[in-house]
Amino acid sequence: MAEQVYFEDVNEGDSIPELRKNCSTQQLVVWAAASGDFYQIHYDQEFAQKTGLDTIIVHGALKNAFLGQLLHDWVAPAGAITEFGCQYRGMDRPNQDIVCGGVVTKKYAQDGQHIVELDVWTENPSGQRTTPGTAKVVLPSRG
Repeated sequence: MAEQVYFEDVNEGDSIPELRKNCSTQQLVVWAAASGDFYQIHYDQEFAQKTGLDTIIVHGALKNAFLGQLLHDWVAPAGAITEFGCQYRGMDRPNQDIVCGGVVTKKYAQDGQHIVELDVWTENPSGQRTTPGTAKVVLPSRG
């Protein structure tokens, strides 16, 4: 587990540690069951190809969850995610690396809290940012 990140240690423009994921088709089926998203483009190759895709694709909400994990891993245990959202702008495929990343865009103190804003994203092996998003977190202060 990583050490606690403190507000004073963060600067605008800093990257946060990447999180790498590689979804198996089994993980997609498990996610479908857990989330209730049984759209066949996520687990049925023939169906996906009939819709015009070259293969099945990773659920957008699963990539959203990966970004949540990225943020949680960075702020834990004493920080908190206060706002987070993303958009589904590209497709990721199973058995390919999905890199989750982020960069600090703003930091400030407000109402006694130490707030950090970030841009976050998932990136496919081609370097396309497929799931861009933003987040706001509260970090502990050393002071």
